[in-house]
Amino acid sequence: MSLYKRDNMWWIDFTTVSGERIRRSADTSNKLEAQELHDRLKAESWRVDRLGERRQYTWDEAAAKWLEETSHKRTHHDDVLKLRWLEQYLGGKLLTEVTRDVVAGIGARKRSQASAATANRHLALIRAILRRACDEWEWIDKAPKVTLYREPKRRVRWITPEQTRTLLDELHEHQRDMVLFALATGLRQGNMTGLCWSQVDLERRTAWIAGEDAKNGDDLHVSLNDLAVEILQRQRGKHPERVFTYRGKPIKWVNTRGWRSALARAKIENFRWHDLRHTWASWLVQHGTPLYDLQEMGGWKSAEMVRRYAHLAPAQMARNAAVIDTLLHDTITSQRRLQNEQKRDYGRP
Repeated sequence: MSLYKRDNMWWIDFTTVSGERIRRSADTSNKLEAQELHDRLKAESWRVDRLGERRQYTWDEAAAKWLEETSHKRTHHDDVLKLRWLEQYLGGKLLTEVTRDVVAGIGARKRSQASAATANRHLALIRAILRRACDEWEWIDKAPKVTLYREPKRRVRWITPEQTRTLLDELHEHQRDMVLFALATGLRQGNMTGLCWSQVDLERRTAWIAGEDAKNGDDLHVSLNDLAVEILQRQRGKHPERVFTYRGKPIKWVNTRGWRSALARAKIENFRWHDLRHTWASWLVQHGTPLYDLQEMGGWKSAEMVRRYAHLAPAQMARNAAVIDTLLHDTITSQRRLQNEQKRDYGRP
């Protein structure tokens, strides 16, 4: 039977002239719609087999193949979530129907709901799948151009030590320890909440994040200062596996009502948990840490990401500028001395 129902959804199952079995969901509970799709697929398969036409692939097939080929990537789960959202607009469409205008319309809908950066991540995924369908799978002749939104420059929001003390006074003990650890190490939220005791060596005063869990894909070595070691020692014995817990359970999320309320009481506005990392980096740069060292400590992939903090090191820049000042001063002094000697020699009889 080439058309049957399962779990209130119609399925298509038939064999082509060449012997290939086509079996897929019709993605509808309406029998007429399922029958229409069945007839279209069967007619298409006949044209492919008998007339040599190129088979028409759907977006669903491309999305499934993409997820299969990229299952090893760190962003795989994020792609799954994005594709679920995109399904409402692209599900059932042929790849040839996914035109530039269609993609632009999807981008506009996402942009009305979220930031330009979020919309761009969805558009970039569509673009990547269509490009692979064209260049590697050869399912389409040409991938449509996908235009991304202009994004504002990345923000650098940090707080002063005085503001930090005010915030710490408003936090519960488990939140206070996590904030202090974030400021002591610069670890990202996910790496800190997921930190396990197997990643910590208190004797060597070090912790490490595996490349598969790091944002840049490379292993990250974290040197633990006195404060970080002290915080970790306070957590010992609370949980056999995870470092940071609350009432015996691992902490999975830090953007809680308690966190937001503490910020409000401390009168700190426009501040996210990730801004603790910005604060850590800003303090280091302000106290003379070279940008290259900061890049290594924070696990940034490129120097461009670290240049955001360059303007926070005027004292360090002034010291560097003073080197040229000294060299030029010595050069000018030598030149003037030489000119004076030449004048004296010229004036002699």
